[in-house]
Amino acid sequence: MPKSFRTLLALGALSGTAAAPALAQTPVRAITTAVPILTVSPDARSAAMGEAGVAISPDANSIHWNAAKLGFLQHQYGVSASYTPWLRNITDDMGLAFLSGYKQITPNSAFAASLMYFNLGEIQFRDGSNNDLGQFSPKEYAFSAAYGQKLSPYLGLGIAARFIHSNLTGGQNFSGSATKPGNSAAVDLGIYYTRDVNFGANTGNISFGGNVSNIGAKISYTNPNEKDFLPTNLRLGTAITYDLDPFNKITLAVDANKLLVPTPQGSDQNALAAVRQKSLVNGIFTSFSDSPDGLKEEMKEVNIASGLEYWYNDLLAVRGGYFYEHAEKGGRQYLSMGLGIRYQVFGVDAAYLIPNNKTNPLANTIRISLIFKFDGQQEAAPAAPATE
Repeated sequence: MPKSFRTLLALGALSGTAAAPALAQTPVRAITTAVPILTVSPDARSAAMGEAGVAISPDANSIHWNAAKLGFLQHQYGVSASYTPWLRNITDDMGLAFLSGYKQITPNSAFAASLMYFNLGEIQFRDGSNNDLGQFSPKEYAFSAAYGQKLSPYLGLGIAARFIHSNLTGGQNFSGSATKPGNSAAVDLGIYYTRDVNFGANTGNISFGGNVSNIGAKISYTNPNEKDFLPTNLRLGTAITYDLDPFNKITLAVDANKLLVPTPQGSDQNALAAVRQKSLVNGIFTSFSDSPDGLKEEMKEVNIASGLEYWYNDLLAVRGGYFYEHAEKGGRQYLSMGLGIRYQVFGVDAAYLIPNNKTNPLANTIRISLIFKFDGQQEAAPAAPATE
Protein backbone atom coordinates (compact mmCIF):
# COMPACT_ATOMS: atom_id res chain seq x y z
CA MET A 1 0.00 0.00 0.00
CA PRO A 2 1.43 3.43 -0.90
CA LYS A 3 2.42 5.16 2.28
CA SER A 4 0.71 8.41 1.32
CA PHE A 5 -2.62 6.59 0.98
CA ARG A 6 -1.96 4.73 4.19
CA THR A 7 -1.65 8.03 6.07
CA LEU A 8 -4.96 9.24 4.66
CA LEU A 9 -6.51 5.95 5.71
CA ALA A 10 -5.17 6.44 9.23
CA LEU A 11 -6.85 9.83 9.51
CA GLY A 12 -10.06 8.42 8.05
CA ALA A 13 -10.09 5.55 10.52
CA LEU A 14 -9.78 8.03 13.38
CA SER A 15 -12.70 10.13 12.22
CA GLY A 16 -14.78 7.09 11.31
CA THR A 17 -15.05 7.83 7.59
CA ALA A 18 -12.82 4.94 6.57
CA ALA A 19 -15.15 2.51 8.29
CA ALA A 20 -18.38 3.80 6.79
CA PRO A 21 -20.14 1.18 4.65
CA ALA A 22 -21.68 1.96 1.28
CA LEU A 23 -25.27 3.01 1.90
CA ALA A 24 -27.52 3.01 -1.15
CA GLN A 25 -29.41 6.29 -1.51
CA THR A 26 -28.49 7.25 2.05
CA PRO A 27 -26.70 10.55 2.73
CA VAL A 28 -23.45 10.07 4.63
CA ARG A 29 -22.58 13.24 6.54
CA ALA A 30 -19.84 12.11 8.88
CA ILE A 31 -18.43 14.98 10.94
CA THR A 32 -14.70 15.40 10.36
CA THR A 33 -12.29 17.46 12.45
CA ALA A 34 -8.61 18.21 12.78
CA VAL A 35 -6.56 16.03 15.16
CA PRO A 36 -9.23 13.30 15.60
CA ILE A 37 -6.72 11.26 17.64
CA LEU A 38 -7.76 13.40 20.63
CA THR A 39 -11.06 11.47 20.84
CA VAL A 40 -9.47 8.01 20.92
CA SER A 41 -9.08 6.09 24.17
CA PRO A 42 -5.33 6.18 24.94
CA ASP A 43 -5.39 3.67 27.81
CA ALA A 44 -6.14 -0.04 27.78
CA ARG A 45 -8.62 -0.04 30.68
CA SER A 46 -11.25 2.15 29.01
CA ALA A 47 -10.39 0.75 25.56
CA ALA A 48 -11.36 -2.72 26.81
CA MET A 49 -14.66 -1.28 28.12
CA GLY A 50 -15.80 -0.02 24.72
CA GLU A 51 -14.11 3.38 25.34
CA ALA A 52 -16.30 4.20 28.37
CA GLY A 53 -14.44 6.25 30.96
CA VAL A 54 -16.07 9.48 32.08
CA ALA A 55 -17.63 8.02 35.25
CA ILE A 56 -15.54 4.93 36.11
CA SER A 57 -13.33 4.99 39.20
CA PRO A 58 -10.44 7.48 39.03
CA ASP A 59 -6.90 6.51 38.07
CA ALA A 60 -3.81 8.04 36.45
CA ASN A 61 -5.64 8.34 33.10
CA SER A 62 -8.49 10.46 34.51
CA ILE A 63 -6.90 13.54 32.94
CA HIS A 64 -8.06 12.27 29.53
CA TRP A 65 -11.58 11.22 30.53
CA ASN A 66 -12.68 13.65 33.22
CA ALA A 67 -10.39 15.86 35.30
CA ALA A 68 -13.09 16.14 37.99
CA LYS A 69 -12.21 12.59 39.09
CA LEU A 70 -8.74 13.72 40.18
CA GLY A 71 -10.10 14.97 43.51
CA PHE A 72 -11.17 11.42 44.41
CA LEU A 73 -7.78 9.73 43.94
CA GLN A 74 -6.59 7.89 47.04
CA HIS A 75 -2.86 7.67 46.38
CA GLN A 76 -0.32 10.47 46.59
CA TYR A 77 1.35 9.74 43.25
CA GLY A 78 0.44 7.78 40.15
CA VAL A 79 1.89 7.24 36.67
CA SER A 80 0.58 5.43 33.60
CA ALA A 81 2.26 4.68 30.26
CA SER A 82 0.25 3.31 27.32
CA TYR A 83 1.06 2.30 23.75
CA THR A 84 -1.09 1.29 20.77
CA PRO A 85 0.38 0.01 17.48
CA TRP A 86 -1.91 1.74 14.95
CA LEU A 87 -3.36 0.02 11.83
CA ARG A 88 -1.18 -3.01 12.59
CA ASN A 89 -2.81 -5.02 9.78
CA ILE A 90 -1.51 -2.46 7.26
CA THR A 91 1.79 -1.12 8.55
CA ASP A 92 4.31 -1.52 11.36
CA ASP A 93 5.53 2.05 11.84
CA MET A 94 2.49 3.86 13.23
CA GLY A 95 1.68 4.14 16.91
CA LEU A 96 -0.11 6.07 19.65
CA ALA A 97 1.73 6.67 22.92
CA PHE A 98 0.27 8.21 26.07
CA LEU A 99 2.04 9.14 29.30
CA SER A 100 0.15 10.54 32.28
CA GLY A 101 0.74 11.15 35.94
CA TYR A 102 -0.73 12.90 38.97
CA LYS A 103 0.31 14.36 42.31
CA GLN A 104 -2.19 14.62 45.13
CA ILE A 105 -2.03 18.13 46.61
CA THR A 106 -4.48 17.53 49.45
CA PRO A 107 -6.74 14.55 50.22
CA ASN A 108 -9.41 16.42 48.21
CA SER A 109 -7.43 17.70 45.21
CA ALA A 110 -4.79 16.64 42.70
CA PHE A 111 -2.77 17.99 39.80
CA ALA A 112 -2.14 15.89 36.68
CA ALA A 113 -0.22 16.14 33.42
CA SER A 114 -0.13 14.04 30.26
CA LEU A 115 1.47 13.77 26.84
CA MET A 116 -0.26 12.11 23.87
CA TYR A 117 2.01 11.40 20.88
CA PHE A 118 0.76 10.03 17.55
CA ASN A 119 3.33 8.88 14.98
CA LEU A 120 1.81 8.34 11.53
CA GLY A 121 4.88 6.58 10.14
CA GLU A 122 6.99 7.56 7.17
CA ILE A 123 5.48 8.74 3.87
CA GLN A 124 6.94 9.46 0.44
CA PHE A 125 5.90 12.76 -1.18
CA ARG A 126 5.55 12.98 -4.97
CA ASP A 127 4.29 15.72 -7.25
CA GLY A 128 1.75 15.45 -10.06
CA SER A 129 4.44 14.12 -12.39
CA ASN A 130 5.45 11.44 -9.87
CA ASN A 131 8.74 13.15 -9.07
CA ASP A 132 10.23 12.29 -5.70
CA LEU A 133 9.83 15.16 -3.22
CA GLY A 134 11.40 13.39 -0.26
CA GLN A 135 10.17 11.58 2.82
CA PHE A 136 8.49 12.84 5.95
CA SER A 137 7.10 11.38 9.16
CA PRO A 138 3.83 13.11 10.15
CA LYS A 139 3.37 13.50 13.89
CA GLU A 140 0.81 14.96 16.27
CA TYR A 141 1.08 15.56 19.99
CA ALA A 142 -0.90 17.15 22.80
CA PHE A 143 0.43 18.20 26.19
CA SER A 144 -2.18 18.60 28.94
CA ALA A 145 -2.24 19.84 32.53
CA ALA A 146 -5.26 19.43 34.80
CA TYR A 147 -6.57 20.13 38.28
CA GLY A 148 -9.39 18.34 40.07
CA GLN A 149 -11.08 19.40 43.31
CA LYS A 150 -13.50 17.44 45.48
CA LEU A 151 -16.14 19.89 46.73
CA SER A 152 -17.90 17.38 48.98
CA PRO A 153 -17.63 13.65 49.69
CA TYR A 154 -19.78 13.12 46.59
CA LEU A 155 -19.11 15.94 44.08
CA GLY A 156 -16.03 17.11 42.24
CA LEU A 157 -15.10 19.57 39.48
CA GLY A 158 -12.09 19.63 37.18
CA ILE A 159 -10.43 21.64 34.46
CA ALA A 160 -7.69 20.77 31.96
CA ALA A 161 -5.64 22.93 29.58
CA ARG A 162 -4.05 21.52 26.44
CA PHE A 163 -1.50 22.54 23.79
CA ILE A 164 -1.94 20.74 20.45
CA HIS A 165 0.58 20.41 17.61
CA SER A 166 -0.21 18.69 14.30
CA ASN A 167 2.42 18.41 11.56
CA LEU A 168 1.09 16.32 8.66
CA THR A 169 3.05 17.61 5.66
CA GLY A 170 6.43 18.96 6.76
CA GLY A 171 5.86 22.22 4.89
CA GLN A 172 5.33 20.66 1.45
CA ASN A 173 3.47 22.58 -1.28
CA PHE A 174 0.20 21.10 -2.52
CA SER A 175 -1.66 22.52 -5.52
CA GLY A 176 0.52 25.61 -5.30
CA SER A 177 -0.24 26.25 -1.63
CA ALA A 178 2.40 26.06 1.07
CA THR A 179 1.47 24.06 4.16
CA LYS A 180 2.50 24.47 7.76
CA PRO A 181 2.07 22.65 11.07
CA GLY A 182 -1.17 23.36 12.90
CA ASN A 183 -1.12 24.57 16.50
CA SER A 184 -3.92 25.24 18.92
CA ALA A 185 -4.83 25.40 22.60
CA ALA A 186 -7.91 23.96 24.26
CA VAL A 187 -9.55 23.37 27.63
CA ASP A 188 -11.70 20.63 29.18
CA LEU A 189 -14.41 21.12 31.80
CA GLY A 190 -15.56 18.17 33.92
CA ILE A 191 -17.95 17.23 36.70
CA TYR A 192 -18.12 13.99 38.70
CA TYR A 193 -20.64 12.72 41.25
CA THR A 194 -20.21 9.46 43.14
CA ARG A 195 -22.00 7.84 46.05
CA ASP A 196 -21.94 4.50 47.83
CA VAL A 197 -25.33 2.80 47.91
CA ASN A 198 -26.96 -0.38 49.16
CA PHE A 199 -28.40 -2.94 46.77
CA GLY A 200 -30.48 -4.93 49.22
CA ALA A 201 -28.06 -6.89 51.37
CA ASN A 202 -25.12 -5.93 49.14
CA THR A 203 -23.24 -2.67 48.77
CA GLY A 204 -22.11 -0.80 45.69
CA ASN A 205 -21.53 2.58 44.12
CA ILE A 206 -23.23 4.80 41.55
CA SER A 207 -21.25 7.49 39.72
CA PHE A 208 -22.12 10.06 37.09
CA GLY A 209 -19.70 12.06 34.97
CA GLY A 210 -19.79 14.82 32.39
CA ASN A 211 -16.95 16.30 30.38
CA VAL A 212 -16.67 18.80 27.54
CA SER A 213 -13.24 18.36 25.96
CA ASN A 214 -11.11 20.20 23.40
CA ILE A 215 -12.83 23.58 23.57
CA GLY A 216 -10.30 25.53 21.56
CA ALA A 217 -9.29 27.57 18.53
CA LYS A 218 -9.60 26.04 15.08
CA ILE A 219 -6.48 24.78 13.29
CA SER A 220 -5.11 25.99 9.95
CA TYR A 221 -2.64 24.02 7.82
CA THR A 222 -2.59 26.33 4.77
CA ASN A 223 -4.67 29.46 4.21
CA PRO A 224 -5.39 31.23 7.55
CA ASN A 225 -8.99 31.61 6.34
CA GLU A 226 -9.35 27.83 6.00
CA LYS A 227 -9.45 26.48 9.53
CA ASP A 228 -10.72 23.15 10.78
CA PHE A 229 -12.52 22.57 14.07
CA LEU A 230 -10.92 20.65 16.91
CA PRO A 231 -12.92 17.59 18.01
CA THR A 232 -14.83 19.43 20.75
CA ASN A 233 -16.77 16.63 22.40
CA LEU A 234 -19.54 16.31 24.99
CA ARG A 235 -19.34 13.09 27.01
CA LEU A 236 -21.97 12.08 29.58
CA GLY A 237 -21.95 8.78 31.39
CA THR A 238 -22.61 6.63 34.42
CA ALA A 239 -20.92 3.73 36.16
CA ILE A 240 -22.70 1.34 38.54
CA THR A 241 -20.60 -0.95 40.73
CA TYR A 242 -22.15 -3.94 42.50
CA ASP A 243 -20.22 -5.75 45.23
CA LEU A 244 -21.04 -9.43 44.83
CA ASP A 245 -19.14 -10.24 48.03
CA PRO A 246 -16.00 -8.92 49.80
CA PHE A 247 -13.80 -10.34 47.01
CA ASN A 248 -15.83 -9.88 43.82
CA LYS A 249 -17.37 -6.80 42.22
CA ILE A 250 -18.64 -5.85 38.79
CA THR A 251 -19.06 -2.43 37.13
CA LEU A 252 -21.35 -1.46 34.26
CA ALA A 253 -20.35 1.77 32.49
CA VAL A 254 -22.15 3.62 29.69
CA ASP A 255 -21.00 6.83 27.98
CA ALA A 256 -22.80 8.90 25.35
CA ASN A 257 -20.66 11.15 23.13
CA LYS A 258 -21.54 13.93 20.73
CA LEU A 259 -19.14 16.10 18.75
CA LEU A 260 -19.94 19.79 19.29
CA VAL A 261 -18.92 20.55 15.72
CA PRO A 262 -21.16 21.76 12.87
CA THR A 263 -22.72 19.12 10.63
CA PRO A 264 -21.90 19.58 6.92
CA GLN A 265 -25.04 20.20 4.87
CA GLY A 266 -23.68 17.95 2.13
CA SER A 267 -20.64 15.89 1.16
CA ASP A 268 -19.04 18.25 -1.38
CA GLN A 269 -16.31 20.84 -0.89
CA ASN A 270 -18.80 23.71 -0.72
CA ALA A 271 -20.49 22.11 2.28
CA LEU A 272 -17.15 21.63 4.03
CA ALA A 273 -16.14 25.22 3.25
CA ALA A 274 -19.38 26.48 4.80
CA VAL A 275 -18.59 24.59 8.01
CA ARG A 276 -15.16 26.24 8.20
CA GLN A 277 -16.73 29.69 8.14
CA LYS A 278 -18.49 29.18 11.46
CA SER A 279 -16.92 30.45 14.66
CA LEU A 280 -16.05 28.23 17.60
CA VAL A 281 -18.93 29.43 19.81
CA ASN A 282 -21.44 29.37 16.97
CA GLY A 283 -20.30 25.89 15.97
CA ILE A 284 -20.73 24.51 19.50
CA PHE A 285 -24.24 25.86 20.07
CA THR A 286 -25.59 25.16 16.58
CA SER A 287 -24.21 21.60 16.64
CA PHE A 288 -27.35 20.52 18.54
CA SER A 289 -29.75 21.65 15.82
CA ASP A 290 -27.97 21.99 12.47
CA SER A 291 -28.44 18.51 10.99
CA PRO A 292 -30.30 18.64 7.64
CA ASP A 293 -32.69 15.88 8.75
CA GLY A 294 -33.45 17.46 12.11
CA LEU A 295 -33.64 15.67 15.46
CA LYS A 296 -33.53 12.25 13.83
CA GLU A 297 -30.10 12.94 12.38
CA GLU A 298 -28.90 14.69 15.54
CA MET A 299 -29.55 11.48 17.47
CA LYS A 300 -27.47 9.57 14.91
CA GLU A 301 -24.52 11.77 15.88
CA VAL A 302 -24.51 10.35 19.42
CA ASN A 303 -22.00 7.53 19.88
CA ILE A 304 -22.53 4.97 22.63
CA ALA A 305 -19.63 3.43 24.55
CA SER A 306 -20.53 0.65 26.98
CA GLY A 307 -18.47 -1.76 29.05
CA LEU A 308 -18.30 -4.23 31.92
CA GLU A 309 -15.45 -4.63 34.38
CA TYR A 310 -15.12 -7.52 36.85
CA TRP A 311 -12.59 -7.42 39.68
CA TYR A 312 -11.46 -10.28 41.88
CA ASN A 313 -9.98 -9.09 45.18
CA ASP A 314 -8.72 -5.91 43.45
CA LEU A 315 -6.01 -8.08 41.87
CA LEU A 316 -7.42 -9.41 38.59
CA ALA A 317 -9.81 -7.64 36.20
CA VAL A 318 -11.71 -8.98 33.20
CA ARG A 319 -13.27 -6.43 30.86
CA GLY A 320 -15.50 -6.29 27.81
CA GLY A 321 -17.36 -3.62 25.88
CA TYR A 322 -19.02 -2.39 22.71
CA PHE A 323 -18.69 0.88 20.82
CA TYR A 324 -21.48 2.01 18.49
CA GLU A 325 -21.44 4.79 15.90
CA HIS A 326 -24.27 5.14 13.37
CA ALA A 327 -23.38 4.02 9.85
CA GLU A 328 -24.23 7.43 8.39
CA LYS A 329 -21.85 9.14 10.82
CA GLY A 330 -18.76 6.97 10.37
CA GLY A 331 -19.89 3.43 11.13
CA ARG A 332 -17.32 2.52 13.79
CA GLN A 333 -18.83 -0.47 15.56
CA TYR A 334 -16.69 -2.95 17.44
CA LEU A 335 -16.39 -5.26 20.40
CA SER A 336 -13.55 -4.91 22.86
CA MET A 337 -12.08 -7.10 25.57
CA GLY A 338 -9.19 -7.00 27.97
CA LEU A 339 -7.51 -8.00 31.20
CA GLY A 340 -5.96 -6.13 34.11
CA ILE A 341 -3.62 -7.12 36.94
CA ARG A 342 -2.70 -5.17 40.07
CA TYR A 343 0.01 -6.13 42.55
CA GLN A 344 1.10 -3.69 45.25
CA VAL A 345 2.27 -0.52 43.45
CA PHE A 346 2.31 -2.04 39.94
CA GLY A 347 -0.41 -2.79 37.41
CA VAL A 348 -0.79 -3.74 33.75
CA ASP A 349 -3.83 -3.57 31.45
CA ALA A 350 -4.33 -4.95 27.95
CA ALA A 351 -7.15 -4.43 25.44
CA TYR A 352 -8.06 -5.96 22.08
CA LEU A 353 -10.49 -4.52 19.52
CA ILE A 354 -12.74 -6.66 17.27
CA PRO A 355 -14.67 -4.64 14.62
CA ASN A 356 -17.97 -5.92 13.22
CA ASN A 357 -16.41 -5.65 9.76
CA LYS A 358 -13.21 -7.69 9.44
CA THR A 359 -11.92 -5.36 6.70
CA ASN A 360 -12.06 -2.39 9.08
CA PRO A 361 -8.57 -0.81 9.32
CA LEU A 362 -8.90 -0.82 13.13
CA ALA A 363 -9.13 -4.64 13.24
CA ASN A 364 -6.78 -6.36 15.69
CA THR A 365 -5.91 -3.12 17.49
CA ILE A 366 -4.05 -3.83 20.74
CA ARG A 367 -3.45 -1.43 23.64
CA ILE A 368 -1.10 -1.95 26.58
CA SER A 369 -0.93 0.21 29.73
CA LEU A 370 1.48 0.10 32.67
CA ILE A 371 0.35 1.70 35.93
CA PHE A 372 2.28 2.64 39.07
CA LYS A 373 0.93 4.01 42.37
CA PHE A 374 3.19 5.27 45.14
CA ASP A 375 3.37 6.31 48.78
CA GLY A 376 0.61 4.09 50.14
CA GLN A 377 -3.10 4.68 50.29
CA GLN A 378 -4.59 7.66 52.06
CA GLU A 379 -7.45 7.18 54.47
CA ALA A 380 -10.56 7.22 52.30
CA ALA A 381 -13.01 10.06 52.77
CA PRO A 382 -16.53 9.05 53.83
CA ALA A 383 -18.58 7.49 51.05
CA ALA A 384 -15.77 7.86 48.47
CA PRO A 385 -15.61 4.95 45.97
CA ALA A 386 -12.76 2.50 45.94
CA THR A 387 -10.33 3.23 43.12
CA GLU A 388 -8.75 0.50 41.09
